[in-house]
Amino acid sequence: MASTDVRDDGAKAGISPAGPDDLAGLEAGLDALDAVEIRRTPVREVLVRKVVPPLVAVALVVVVWQVLVSARVTTEDKLPAPSAVWTGLSDMWLQGTLLEVIWTSVSRGLFGFLLALAIGTPLGLLVSRVKVVRAAIGPILSGLQSLPSVAWVPPAVIWLGLNDSMMYAVILLGAVPSIANGLVSGVDQVPPLFLRAGRTLGATGLKGTWHIVMPAALPGYVAGLKQGWAFSWRSLMAAEIIASSPDLGLGLGQLLENGRNNIDMPGVFLAILLILIVGIAVDLLVFSPLERWVLRSRGLLVKS
Repeated sequence: MASTDVRDDGAKAGISPAGPDDLAGLEAGLDALDAVEIRRTPVREVLVRKVVPPLVAVALVVVVWQVLVSARVTTEDKLPAPSAVWTGLSDMWLQGTLLEVIWTSVSRGLFGFLLALAIGTPLGLLVSRVKVVRAAIGPILSGLQSLPSVAWVPPAVIWLGLNDSMMYAVILLGAVPSIANGLVSGVDQVPPLFLRAGRTLGATGLKGTWHIVMPAALPGYVAGLKQGWAFSWRSLMAAEIIASSPDLGLGLGQLLENGRNNIDMPGVFLAILLILIVGIAVDLLVFSPLERWVLRSRGLLVKS
């Protein structure tokens, strides 16, 4: 009787009752709103959008560089021609030392970054989840992150000597604060509703951290990882430049310092370009795909 009265009232008001077709249409509309269009970008479009612009920019830089050399804005011992740098690159390739020099630095940087990841992640979780630890260590981590990595090279040399351990110590001191602070920032942005829902479902302690906190904090964590790698690479280059020694092997930092000592500006420019290329390559091959995966998993990236 009550339902009949409601239908009658609706009819009097000019409102037609919702039928099965209307409900199905409403459900389909809601599903369409939730759906995210994901399609693979054609290779040609990827080349046009992501490969061609950087190549054009590099070409413009080389053209401007050559124009400055041709205009003799300064002497060649201060600004070498691009051809001189290319000659140095070709000589290292023919001698078989180019890849060895690059790998010496890259292997140190990657291993040091993995160590920083293993230390910075639990430290970040501890700081973000325990108020007493955050009050004690949080300001120290922020201060360490703002401290130039080169400042750690002299004490590291005194403590550990001229060896790979000194290199890794400088990398850790530069990268761990960035990774930990990135995770802390990501955890701080987790909605409290997620945590309450996790506790209701029994996800507490380590289980809650693994299944609730870490996935929700992933964007901030990835940003911290990216910044941690940048600090790792910069710290390593500072250590290799300052603590140069034949026992350490020839890395990119040592190559740059050797060019300075020998007043070899083509060698200096070559080392700078190689350091820049490695940094860009790691970002494009590792962190950019990781960031895209995080965005895609949250429905924030329409195209892939």
